[in-house]
Amino acid sequence: MAEAPLPAIRSLPSWLLGRAAARGRALVAEALAAEGMKMWHHVVLSAVRDLAPVAQADLGRGVRLDPKDLVGILNDLQSSGLVLREPDPADRRKNAVSLTDEGARLLKRCEKVAREANDELLAPLSAAERAQFMSLLIRISGTQG
Repeated sequence: MAEAPLPAIRSLPSWLLGRAAARGRALVAEALAAEGMKMWHHVVLSAVRDLAPVAQADLGRGVRLDPKDLVGILNDLQSSGLVLREPDPADRRKNAVSLTDEGARLLKRCEKVAREANDELLAPLSAAERAQFMSLLIRISGTQG
Protein backbone atom coordinates (compact mmCIF):
# COMPACT_ATOMS: atom_id res chain seq x y z
CA MET A 1 0.00 0.00 0.00
CA ALA A 2 1.37 3.39 -0.98
CA GLU A 3 2.11 6.09 1.59
CA ALA A 4 -0.82 8.47 1.87
CA PRO A 5 -0.33 11.84 0.18
CA LEU A 6 -0.19 15.19 1.96
CA PRO A 7 3.43 15.27 3.11
CA ALA A 8 3.12 18.98 3.97
CA ILE A 9 0.19 18.25 6.29
CA ARG A 10 1.73 15.11 7.77
CA SER A 11 4.86 17.02 8.75
CA LEU A 12 2.96 19.56 10.88
CA PRO A 13 3.39 19.18 14.64
CA SER A 14 -0.34 19.78 15.09
CA TRP A 15 -1.17 16.86 12.77
CA LEU A 16 1.30 14.57 14.51
CA LEU A 17 0.02 15.57 17.95
CA GLY A 18 -3.53 14.92 16.77
CA ARG A 19 -2.59 11.44 15.57
CA ALA A 20 -0.75 10.67 18.81
CA ALA A 21 -3.71 11.97 20.83
CA ALA A 22 -6.16 9.87 18.82
CA ARG A 23 -4.04 6.76 19.40
CA GLY A 24 -3.76 7.55 23.12
CA ARG A 25 -7.52 8.11 23.44
CA ALA A 26 -8.20 4.83 21.63
CA LEU A 27 -5.85 2.89 23.92
CA VAL A 28 -7.36 4.42 27.06
CA ALA A 29 -10.94 4.02 25.83
CA GLU A 30 -10.31 0.33 25.13
CA ALA A 31 -8.76 -0.18 28.57
CA LEU A 32 -11.63 1.62 30.30
CA ALA A 33 -14.22 -0.32 28.29
CA ALA A 34 -12.78 -3.52 29.76
CA GLU A 35 -13.76 -2.07 33.16
CA GLY A 36 -17.23 -1.14 31.85
CA MET A 37 -16.39 2.56 31.75
CA LYS A 38 -16.39 5.32 29.15
CA MET A 39 -13.87 8.15 28.98
CA TRP A 40 -16.13 10.94 30.28
CA HIS A 41 -17.44 8.71 33.06
CA HIS A 42 -13.83 8.19 34.16
CA VAL A 43 -13.13 11.93 34.01
CA VAL A 44 -16.20 12.74 36.10
CA LEU A 45 -15.45 10.00 38.66
CA SER A 46 -11.91 11.32 39.02
CA ALA A 47 -13.12 14.91 39.45
CA VAL A 48 -15.70 13.84 42.04
CA ARG A 49 -12.98 12.07 44.00
CA ASP A 50 -10.74 15.13 43.89
CA LEU A 51 -13.45 17.70 44.69
CA ALA A 52 -16.04 15.83 46.78
CA PRO A 53 -18.39 16.71 48.05
CA VAL A 54 -18.87 18.98 45.06
CA ALA A 55 -21.91 20.87 43.82
CA GLN A 56 -23.09 19.43 40.53
CA ALA A 57 -22.78 22.81 38.78
CA ASP A 58 -19.22 23.28 40.07
CA LEU A 59 -18.35 19.78 38.90
CA GLY A 60 -19.58 20.58 35.39
CA ARG A 61 -17.55 23.77 35.26
CA GLY A 62 -14.50 21.97 36.65
CA VAL A 63 -14.47 19.35 33.89
CA ARG A 64 -15.83 21.77 31.25
CA LEU A 65 -18.83 19.63 30.45
CA ASP A 66 -22.23 20.88 29.30
CA PRO A 67 -24.73 20.59 32.18
CA LYS A 68 -27.07 18.34 30.14
CA ASP A 69 -24.22 15.97 29.34
CA LEU A 70 -23.09 15.96 32.96
CA VAL A 71 -26.58 15.04 34.16
CA GLY A 72 -26.60 12.03 31.83
CA ILE A 73 -23.19 10.88 33.03
CA LEU A 74 -24.14 11.37 36.68
CA ASN A 75 -27.37 9.45 36.10
CA ASP A 76 -25.31 6.56 34.70
CA LEU A 77 -22.82 6.69 37.56
CA GLN A 78 -25.52 6.94 40.22
CA SER A 79 -27.59 4.09 38.75
CA SER A 80 -24.42 1.96 38.83
CA GLY A 81 -23.91 2.81 42.51
CA LEU A 82 -20.69 4.74 41.87
CA VAL A 83 -21.71 8.23 43.04
CA LEU A 84 -24.27 9.77 45.38
CA ARG A 85 -26.16 13.00 44.73
CA GLU A 86 -27.53 14.47 47.92
CA PRO A 87 -28.66 17.96 48.91
CA ASP A 88 -25.62 20.18 49.45
CA PRO A 89 -25.37 20.97 53.19
CA ALA A 90 -24.17 24.48 52.34
CA ASP A 91 -27.09 25.15 49.95
CA ARG A 92 -30.01 22.71 49.99
CA ARG A 93 -31.09 23.92 46.53
CA LYS A 94 -27.99 22.29 45.02
CA ASN A 95 -26.90 18.68 44.68
CA ALA A 96 -23.56 17.66 46.17
CA VAL A 97 -21.89 14.72 44.46
CA SER A 98 -19.58 12.24 46.18
CA LEU A 99 -18.09 8.82 45.44
CA THR A 100 -19.40 5.62 46.90
CA ASP A 101 -16.97 2.97 48.10
CA GLU A 102 -17.67 1.02 44.91
CA GLY A 103 -16.98 4.16 42.86
CA ALA A 104 -13.63 4.60 44.61
CA ARG A 105 -12.69 0.96 43.94
CA LEU A 106 -13.64 1.21 40.26
CA LEU A 107 -11.78 4.50 39.91
CA LYS A 108 -8.60 2.87 41.24
CA ARG A 109 -8.90 0.10 38.65
CA CYS A 110 -9.59 2.63 35.90
CA GLU A 111 -6.59 4.73 36.86
CA LYS A 112 -4.40 1.63 36.74
CA VAL A 113 -5.56 0.55 33.27
CA ALA A 114 -5.36 4.14 31.97
CA ARG A 115 -1.74 4.37 33.18
CA GLU A 116 -0.98 1.04 31.51
CA ALA A 117 -2.53 2.28 28.24
CA ASN A 118 -0.41 5.43 28.43
CA ASP A 119 2.66 3.30 29.09
CA GLU A 120 1.83 1.40 25.90
CA LEU A 121 1.49 4.68 24.01
CA LEU A 122 4.90 5.86 25.24
CA ALA A 123 6.61 2.45 25.00
CA PRO A 124 8.89 3.54 22.11
CA LEU A 125 10.45 6.20 24.38
CA SER A 126 13.10 5.73 27.05
CA ALA A 127 12.39 6.93 30.59
CA ALA A 128 14.40 10.10 29.94
CA GLU A 129 12.57 10.71 26.66
CA ARG A 130 9.22 10.23 28.40
CA ALA A 131 10.11 12.82 31.03
CA GLN A 132 11.29 15.26 28.38
CA PHE A 133 8.21 14.59 26.21
CA MET A 134 5.86 15.20 29.16
CA SER A 135 7.69 18.41 30.03
CA LEU A 136 7.40 19.62 26.44
CA LEU A 137 3.71 18.67 26.21
CA ILE A 138 2.98 20.62 29.38
CA ARG A 139 4.75 23.65 27.99
CA ILE A 140 3.02 23.67 24.61
CA SER A 141 -0.42 22.71 25.95
CA GLY A 142 -0.59 25.74 28.22
CA THR A 143 -1.29 23.59 31.29
CA GLN A 144 1.78 24.63 33.29
CA GLY A 145 1.30 25.28 36.97
